[in-house]
Amino acid sequence: MQRYELVVGSIKPDEVTLDDLAALAEMHPALVERFVEYGLIQPSATRGTLFLFDSSKIPRLRSIMRLRSDLGINLQGVAVVLDLVERLRDLERENASMRAKL
Repeated sequence: MQRYELVVGSIKPDEVTLDDLAALAEMHPALVERFVEYGLIQPSATRGTLFLFDSSKIPRLRSIMRLRSDLGINLQGVAVVLDLVERLRDLERENASMRAKL
């Protein structure tokens, strides 16, 4: 018998609080706050002392957790890996753009 995973979809607001972001990413808010303090994710806006985040940060949070739990990379290493991945994606886009012009 074939099984299918049930996926519940919902419309996410553009900006969520740190607590909401943590809940959506299935993490403790203190851990997400630690990632913010370390600079691994940045809030999209602030309202007083309240940080607001774009819900598109969820995949980045999950990547951070995979790097930490699956590969045992510390936060400094995670920052380096994420920076290198971002640079690689930028270079791939630039390369595709240049190839399209040829």
